[in-house]
Amino acid sequence: MESRRTAVIKLDTPEGANEHLRETVEQFKYCANTASEWCWHGDDGYHVTSKAKAEDALYGQLREDTELTANLVQKGIRQAVEAIKSGVERLKNGQDTSRPTFTTDTAVYDKRSATFHRDHVSLSTVDGRIECDYILPEDDDTPPTKYVANENYEFRRATLHRRDGDWYLHASMLKKDDDTGTGHRTVLGVDLGVNQLAVASTGRFWSAAEFNHWKQEYEKRRDDLQQCGTRAAHDAIAGVKRKEDGRFEIFLHRVANEIVAEATEHDCSHIVFEDLTDIRENVPKASWHHLWAFRRLYEYVEYKAKEQGVEAVQVDPRNTSKRCSTCGFTHNDNRHDEDFECQDCGYQNHADYNASKNIGLQYLRRRQNADDGGAPVDVRLNRGTLNVSGEYNLPAVDAA
Repeated sequence: MESRRTAVIKLDTPEGANEHLRETVEQFKYCANTASEWCWHGDDGYHVTSKAKAEDALYGQLREDTELTANLVQKGIRQAVEAIKSGVERLKNGQDTSRPTFTTDTAVYDKRSATFHRDHVSLSTVDGRIECDYILPEDDDTPPTKYVANENYEFRRATLHRRDGDWYLHASMLKKDDDTGTGHRTVLGVDLGVNQLAVASTGRFWSAAEFNHWKQEYEKRRDDLQQCGTRAAHDAIAGVKRKEDGRFEIFLHRVANEIVAEATEHDCSHIVFEDLTDIRENVPKASWHHLWAFRRLYEYVEYKAKEQGVEAVQVDPRNTSKRCSTCGFTHNDNRHDEDFECQDCGYQNHADYNASKNIGLQYLRRRQNADDGGAPVDVRLNRGTLNVSGEYNLPAVDAA
């Protein structure tokens, strides 16, 4: 029996809420269409299919142009990128296609922009949160009540639709028993580093440039104050330390939120990091600031992921930077700084991205060797998944 279900739930909207919901979906469509226009033409003559690149280019502008929350803006951009990817695939196959446009009254929600309950939902809108009751059949065995009222089914994300003047929530639900027990799992591998703070197996990069810049700035301020040697300078150093900690905490919270969102968006049951016990040896260029940031980031991801029903785990990082994630060939010469080129099969990519896939694969091998035989596990990639045998599986929509 399939563990995933889509529950179509009619909403009972409170008085005055319709206008706020209509404006929210209008602004969501604006984000998606603006992103589609930019990604289709590209900034260098090529179609943009990278979510990270699109967000870097458009997020600030769209936040200023709309009243949407950060999460809804990101969802609008990502919806456009996914549509662009499908269009590019059709072009590669010689099929006629045009730039994707979004005209349907919809908006995509996850657990950061919506709070799902068994009888109602709280949705982010342009005018704050709005709570809407569900209109459900009284029979517990009739969908969508069959899934919505069942505690074994967990809300993962939902799309808000407007049809014939009424609002509906198309909620993606996952049976917890299958997600956490012997069912099929999908994991997100995450590699940590000095230049790229984190890289996910989906191809999402979180640059450490901002972190490294402020680390150097604060170090310089402390050095200058220490040379003064006065009591006032000593007190000022303590103030600099508080500001430094505060800035870095905010930065790491943001990255942690985005890593967890990446996992939930791709229906991952686990976020897999390398074991941080000996990370100084594994990342020799890391300063004590980086080591502190790695550990703090993992702590944040761990508890934030738990709130979303996702588990954060660590695995032995041995050879993850030297091993080819495509053919498995392991050699010191495969990696040169941030470049990876397999000396056997010729696979080339960013070294940290290759490592993130290997970290996910490491968890797969661990599960395969478990006493109970382990549950089937795949590593989530930008498109499709990778299994322990190195087989790449296209998304269902592309494989059809």
